[in-house]
Amino acid sequence: MKIDDTKDKILTVAEKLFSRFGFHKTSMDEIAKIARKAKGSLYYHFASKEVLFTEVVAKEIYNLQNNLSLIVNNENLNAAEKIKLYLIRRMEILHSAANYHETIKADFFEHFDFIDELRIGLDIWEKENIKKIILQGIENGEFKIIEEIDILVDVVIMVIKGLEIPFFLQNKYEIFSPYFDSLSGILTTGLSK
Repeated sequence: MKIDDTKDKILTVAEKLFSRFGFHKTSMDEIAKIARKAKGSLYYHFASKEVLFTEVVAKEIYNLQNNLSLIVNNENLNAAEKIKLYLIRRMEILHSAANYHETIKADFFEHFDFIDELRIGLDIWEKENIKKIILQGIENGEFKIIEEIDILVDVVIMVIKGLEIPFFLQNKYEIFSPYFDSLSGILTTGLSK
């Protein structure tokens, strides 16, 4: 088996085990056993359980970014449509990102320092892309001119991240998901001329 295949197998197994049992209840021994790899093979590819978990969460974040980029860069959508689709799709993707949920839980009980860089990177990426959509709306005359656009973008990020707790940790996603369209409409109505 090729080195890349071994690494992919380990990541796939780790993703399933972490999402089912959580970071703390998943051991490297268990990952090695289920992946049918020697424990040394795990440590060859991933220096620690933290590094492996970070890679698993990174895959979920890259999936999120790739899907949201399709919306942000879609030239057939106006800015209001992009914001609406962005917010709805973001929540849909994160709903199934169980390991990302684990990082949210960690904020309450303990802090996963090893994930900070990844989460900060996501925040920066989202700020740039939401700002890009809003600027498109301003340029097209769809949205009013906003003096403090960076502050607005920070608030939007705070609001959508604040929704992650009830949606994903308190299992309220199914209750509120039918209303995402209306919720996103509040934002776009506020931005509209």
